[in-house]
Amino acid sequence: MEVAANCSLRVKRPLLDPRFEGYKLSLEPLPCYQLELDAAVAEVKLRDDQYTLEHMHAFGMYNYLHCDSWYQDSVYYIDTLGRIMNLTVMLDTALGKPREVFRLPTDLTACDNRLCASIHFSSSTWVTLSDGTGRLYVIGTGERGNSASEKWEIMFNEELGDPFIIIHSISLLNAEEHSIATLLLRIEKEELDMKGSGFYVSLEWVTISKKNQDNKKYEIIKRDILRGKSVPHYAAIEPDGNGLMIVSYKSFTFVQAGQDLEENMDEDISEKIKEPLYYWQQTEDDLTVTIRLPEDSTKEDIQIQFLPDHINIVLKDHQFLEGKLYSSIDHESSTWIIKESNSLEISLIKKNEGLTWPELVIGDKQGELIRDSAQCAAIAERLMHLTSEELNPNPDKEKPPCNAQELEECDIFFEESSSLCRFDGNTLKTTHVVNLGSNQYLFSVIVDPKEMPCFCLRHDVDALLWQPHSSKQDDMWEHIATFNALGYVQASKRDKKFFACAPNYSYAALCECLRRVFIYRQPAPMSTVLYNRKEGRQVGQVAKQQVASLETNDPILGFQATNERLFVLTTKNLFLIKVNTEN
Repeated sequence: MEVAANCSLRVKRPLLDPRFEGYKLSLEPLPCYQLELDAAVAEVKLRDDQYTLEHMHAFGMYNYLHCDSWYQDSVYYIDTLGRIMNLTVMLDTALGKPREVFRLPTDLTACDNRLCASIHFSSSTWVTLSDGTGRLYVIGTGERGNSASEKWEIMFNEELGDPFIIIHSISLLNAEEHSIATLLLRIEKEELDMKGSGFYVSLEWVTISKKNQDNKKYEIIKRDILRGKSVPHYAAIEPDGNGLMIVSYKSFTFVQAGQDLEENMDEDISEKIKEPLYYWQQTEDDLTVTIRLPEDSTKEDIQIQFLPDHINIVLKDHQFLEGKLYSSIDHESSTWIIKESNSLEISLIKKNEGLTWPELVIGDKQGELIRDSAQCAAIAERLMHLTSEELNPNPDKEKPPCNAQELEECDIFFEESSSLCRFDGNTLKTTHVVNLGSNQYLFSVIVDPKEMPCFCLRHDVDALLWQPHSSKQDDMWEHIATFNALGYVQASKRDKKFFACAPNYSYAALCECLRRVFIYRQPAPMSTVLYNRKEGRQVGQVAKQQVASLETNDPILGFQATNERLFVLTTKNLFLIKVNTEN
């Protein structure tokens, strides 16, 4: 069985700035433009039965504004009339109304258990679309933004079971066929889960294909399902379609088509209740090993060889236990006997008296150590100095314990460690695992639409941007940019809802649930001379922080960043904030 390689993320030191001094609040006004929508955004509020944290992560915090990374400053949203509305910005002072590019054939309000409609841009000419009722559409769009060639046509349209949202898709074109691979997310009820939330997260990897030479329709050629217990922070298919990367708090595993959770649970339970092969006890002087013998066993069926640091046990011509002992024994004084209860008892005399053995045979996990109450009490006594019922019994000693009060609130991570896993598309096995530890996931961004989306992680106080490269087996994740101190700054924003950055890394931005947007610019050269009076040196660059307040009381439903602009979507309005002016 192949074991997944444990990997680590390699930070590029030249991209870190140890002399970063912080963000300076700038009061320069940000140009802000407001567009009123013809129809409200098709927001779907959580139902009473969608009460878990996973439902909130997946659907309650859903970003209803979608950025077309193949074309600059082009955003889309879906309104209550089932229309896909697009706004492409050329000039801020001459903004047009959002235009309808496509209308969903189904009535969105007819389905009671529907989710939010979702859209993903697979390539410059292909789009995957879900109406939130469990139906998947694959749409050929032509060159979007080119009025002569843009025409949205349904090429595939099929019901795929329970409602889902699309979280990623890619287009694969070769000489023989064209394929669309897409990832669908569902949160499904798990009747057997008595201890947890009663739900599990399902990721379905669906591949739809059509051969080039014949005129057949697009059809599903592959459906694989992963299951986990938490909504993934990040999930994306590799550009060549050969693998999948997931960042999640709890791990995902592929399940076979038609395989039941009940079967998986039965296997797990059978593994857990498997009886040990042997039991062993120890005192300061000796060890006692007890083995249950097969029926009608005689002493002729048993062969035991004692060596100073080795043991070999054969029962009825079958190897039972063989290996190197944890420590040396007096092999000439060691004995064995068959007890009346049809069990074999082996006595081993320790060479090093008083040494506690943590295992009998090195590397063997088939036995179970049985401790008596006196041994447990002695171990507790030896460990007593490590614990105390008092909070800080001796504060004046040389090395006081860590004082949690010295930590700030934003330094404390409530989540357990997340992991980054890479799955092989053919074997469906995990090939690479990165334990992210305290590197908190922040957001993802598409820097190059031909590559996988980048993800941003907190490293100490900074936020580091990582670009996955599926083709580079040895260096699969590249550190491409650093947002100085952003990991620390964002932690203090308790009401943050969405997080984003410009594809050229010139700024990062986050918005709260209502009104406020915070912009953090990368350090830029100063137009005037500025001195640091404490150190008596000239400051060459300054990183600015700006705050924009929107003229609305509606909640923010969508948030996207491009190199020049921030797009903020509320129920009835679309706001544009001009952040950068391209030279």
